[in-house]
Amino acid sequence: MTFGAHDDALARCRWPDLSPRYARALRAAVDLVLERFEPLAIVAAGSIVRGCGDPSSDLDLFVIHGAPYKQRLQRWFGDVPVEIFVNPPAAVREYWVAEHQSGQPSVAHMLATGFPVLGSPLLDELRAESAVWLAKRTALTPDQDAWARYSAATLLEDALDVAARDPAMASALLAEAVLAMVRYHLLARNGVLPRAKELLAELERSDPEVARSARRSFEAASLGDRITAAHAVADVCIGARGFFAWESERVPVAAPSG
Repeated sequence: MTFGAHDDALARCRWPDLSPRYARALRAAVDLVLERFEPLAIVAAGSIVRGCGDPSSDLDLFVIHGAPYKQRLQRWFGDVPVEIFVNPPAAVREYWVAEHQSGQPSVAHMLATGFPVLGSPLLDELRAESAVWLAKRTALTPDQDAWARYSAATLLEDALDVAARDPAMASALLAEAVLAMVRYHLLARNGVLPRAKELLAELERSDPEVARSARRSFEAASLGDRITAAHAVADVCIGARGFFAWESERVPVAAPSG
């Protein structure tokens, strides 16, 4: 971006109400974006902008530009980590579709709930579309449902298999299993997955009893107590504690040519 265009874009920027530390970092990050790219819009997002950041939370900067490429940059500005996502509009719309399929609409969330630092009619359009995608709920196909349940159940079974000979590995597998069961439970019930740091908090809101069992599976002093709690989670969330019978749909395979 030329010097004059840089200054013109900077003059059109609006700024969220942040503490001086984060405000300085955001302005420095936007200045870098204006130097490196020709942005059509810039959105500041993340828990810091929403006022609920943790000590190591970073700033997210979503940049819309017209060039036919996407790029991700991670930089320190002072002592603040900033993730910068640069995308053309077509890539944004591709993210919406792919993330909806996984139940994790992170790009839609950034655009719909973030602060428009550099606005434009295009950004208004994308934010409106983002809100529509956020309102949608992901429905698992029968194959996806069975595979998610089976994957979690076999992790639990693996934990039990090694409990006697390798308690540390059993604890690691047990934690993976419980997280997989909780993610399945929330996605199947709510049609959307929360951020990793908010997983148990969301579970407490939607299913307090399962949340108590999940926390016991992580916090209990003995491996036996953690296994008992994990079984309680499994019984409610996936209805299985290990291998169970199922079969996938038939998947067509192209015949070899020649």
